[in-house]
Amino acid sequence: MKLIIQIPCLNEEQTIPETLKDLPKSLDGIDDIEILIIDDGSTDRTVKIAKEHGVHHVLKLTNNKGLAKAFIFGINHSLNLGADIIVNTDADNQYFGGDIEKLVQPILDKRADIVIGNRQVETISHFSPIKILLQKLGSWTVRRLSGTTIPDATSGFRAYSKEAALQMNVISDFTYTIETIISAGNKNLAIEHTPVRTNKKLRESRLFPSIQVYIRRSLVTMLKVYSMYRPLKVFTISGGIIFLVGFIIGCRYLFFFFQGQTEGHIQSLILSAITLIVGFQIIMMGIAADLIAVNRQLLEDIQLRVKKKEVESKD
Repeated sequence: MKLIIQIPCLNEEQTIPETLKDLPKSLDGIDDIEILIIDDGSTDRTVKIAKEHGVHHVLKLTNNKGLAKAFIFGINHSLNLGADIIVNTDADNQYFGGDIEKLVQPILDKRADIVIGNRQVETISHFSPIKILLQKLGSWTVRRLSGTTIPDATSGFRAYSKEAALQMNVISDFTYTIETIISAGNKNLAIEHTPVRTNKKLRESRLFPSIQVYIRRSLVTMLKVYSMYRPLKVFTISGGIIFLVGFIIGCRYLFFFFQGQTEGHIQSLILSAITLIVGFQIIMMGIAADLIAVNRQLLEDIQLRVKKKEVESKD
């Protein structure tokens, strides 16, 4: 049983030694533990320092691809290296490496495909009240969209079984945390969570320039990913609302029509016709999108089979 701990990095020469220091050297039920650094276009001595601290593998990307792409490149590379379990952690030493044992145990016990570390954000002293509120609100939304019980959806400290890793796809350039939970929930993978400890903050987050940008990009990611798996529901609800508005406006016009008061209300008739047509077209788009989603699922099944054969050929 091989465990690979992957760490996406971008100019982390100051923090990577502390991050590597806490990582376990052995765990019950694990035969081999290896560390993979994904160098996402670093221009400092991150890779050199990581190698000096005993990192086993370095995946060097040609330029900065973003955290989401670095994550999925790392997942695929870990599978090619023969990983049975993959743990992802951040290079800024946010998470306590000693808790990796708690992440992998449910997978070893065959209870879970994915285990998310719960930071218990309300206990993190350097998180502002607004950040805690947004984290909780975002996690609640992700739980609703994914059908899971994950209390900390944006935690990057997580473990994946080989089977779950093979099914991972990331389309976002922003972050993988939200997308992979929604995707896994809709693929009916078994997801658990466990409390984990965090370390003292060593630097500010570089993932987003402001709270406003974070909120906007997170909402776009949620809508995009959920629409991939439930397009008929998304389009039917949005189209149905527009159609209902048009229907109400049309009823209002008919009321005045039967009262013989059509003068001055022709605009209502035009608006009603437009909204009814638009609502109906959106619903039809939902039906077409649902058929496309079925095709995408078939393609993902084919991709899974190809990935399994590729990994098996390298074992």
